[in-house]
Amino acid sequence: MIHETKDRHLNWKPFHAALAGLVLACAIPAAASVTNPTIGALIWSEEFNGTGLDASRWTATDGNGCQINLCGYGNAELEYYSPNNLSIADVPFEPGTRALAIKAMRQVIGSNQFTSGKVDSKNKVQVQYGMIEIRMATPNVATGLWPAAWMLGVSPQTWPRNGEIDIMEMGQSSAARAAAGSPPPNNFVGSNVITYQQAACVPGNESCAASTAWQTKNWYISGSPLTNRFVKYRLYWTDTEMRFTTVDNGVEYNMYNAPLPVNSDSLKAPFYLLLNLAVGGNFTDATSPSQVTAPLPATMYVDYIRVYQLDGKGTVKLGNQTVPEVAGKFGVFTDNTLVNSKLVAGTTSDIFLWNSASSGAGNTPPYEGSNAIAWAYTAPGQWFGGGVQARQARDLTNYRNGTMKFRIKIPANVSFNIGIGDTYTNQNWINFPANTTTYGLVRNGDWAQASIPVSTLIGPKVALQSIFDVFMISSDANRLPGSTFQFAIDDIVWDSGTTTPPPPPPPSGPTSITQTNATTVQFATTTGSWADVHYTVNGGGQQNVRMTLSGTTNTYNLGGLKAGDVVRYSFTYWDTSKNYAVDTAWSSYTMK
Repeated sequence: MIHETKDRHLNWKPFHAALAGLVLACAIPAAASVTNPTIGALIWSEEFNGTGLDASRWTATDGNGCQINLCGYGNAELEYYSPNNLSIADVPFEPGTRALAIKAMRQVIGSNQFTSGKVDSKNKVQVQYGMIEIRMATPNVATGLWPAAWMLGVSPQTWPRNGEIDIMEMGQSSAARAAAGSPPPNNFVGSNVITYQQAACVPGNESCAASTAWQTKNWYISGSPLTNRFVKYRLYWTDTEMRFTTVDNGVEYNMYNAPLPVNSDSLKAPFYLLLNLAVGGNFTDATSPSQVTAPLPATMYVDYIRVYQLDGKGTVKLGNQTVPEVAGKFGVFTDNTLVNSKLVAGTTSDIFLWNSASSGAGNTPPYEGSNAIAWAYTAPGQWFGGGVQARQARDLTNYRNGTMKFRIKIPANVSFNIGIGDTYTNQNWINFPANTTTYGLVRNGDWAQASIPVSTLIGPKVALQSIFDVFMISSDANRLPGSTFQFAIDDIVWDSGTTTPPPPPPPSGPTSITQTNATTVQFATTTGSWADVHYTVNGGGQQNVRMTLSGTTNTYNLGGLKAGDVVRYSFTYWDTSKNYAVDTAWSSYTMK
């Protein structure tokens, strides 16, 4: 099955590889069986019975993918996702039932001729193991509609290293349905799991994405259309196996012929939920607006999502789970340096070499311990680069007044850059010119240490509360090396310079909260650069949101509230006049 997955990549050739918030859980060691499961207590549910979408659980997408530099969401989708296409509504074909309604319609926004809706629970609700049941109804998909209920790993790593679990999706192309005997699109539903697998790293599949749906039965075919009626879709998930089923008219059917093995560490981590109704794209037979034949407007209804214990396993975490690293020393790559905590390559971090055409494994011995990041540059005139990437975002706000130190052995005549990046795709780079002592780095070709102030390293935009690329090195694009050489990096350590967190600088820019109607407040800052708002509602899990910048003003609207709700909030924003990030004190607002 040719499956262009959502949100995370441009295109790929599928490969069938061998097979500090609130925690709601009960994890009892057990020999879990997904084929003969023992379903336990309900851990968490979203019933979609309110007056509007619960902003403490869900974020509505607003855009066509271009806002994240991925137009068409990597699948050549044709819609613009608008929050206006989402509502909690009465279900017309099942009186007494309210559900999340996602409407697709013909409506022009910019270059898009269709609008639709999409929600996700990223940084709000994360699920790890258990039995996940989704009761939903799809519209007539015909040609061009692509309803999906799916999950992505919470890791900030790029797709497919974070993992993708497609619980259900419809609207497949005729080619994808051919292996099943070419059933009508409204009678056919499939599942999929996509992970990074080294065996899948073949020409044409540079992402190394391994799809369990490739040349494998992964579907259910109904005797009657699955549309405009409720069907249950289930995922049974443990640390060793996964099973996907469809419950149609009270009878449960397996999607795959046998359970799938959990063959990737990414499938042992928490995942967040996504629900959307795409229009067109490479997954369907409609790659242009004129090919869309599905009757519009069309509405997908989600009655509920429920998570149960499965053989004693199952966890749901609410709120952002990123906890600040304690002040002191944080090791990015070191063996012997005494640190408070550290990353371990292959376990909590990964080391990437970006350009194998210019560089490969080197032979420089370590500076300390038994490990070094050693590379050989072999292609004069070409660029080189690589880095250390955390498998989970790291909050390094306690290091704002400290330094990042590293040791490097590289020829004195090679100019290079050192950088870091956050999960919002912001990066900053520091240049180290050839034959010049910079940030204490003596350029004599031997091992030497540099010490970069974190305030300089993060530049104007990098968010210390969500660091992903904890260390990067690249060639200087204006001074590419003219000869081959060996180089190595070792003992990379962030040092806060104190054993207790430094007090945040006093606020210097205006921030505000305004109740705009009976159910909504608007957070705002007029600080001229990026800003985040952190908030809780009635003591629930903390949410952390990057605000929308227009001109010099950042705003974020929080809806789904009611009179008496207590909203606690604070801001983190970049003070352009002082060139550092500011954390404001917590305040509270009670809805009128």
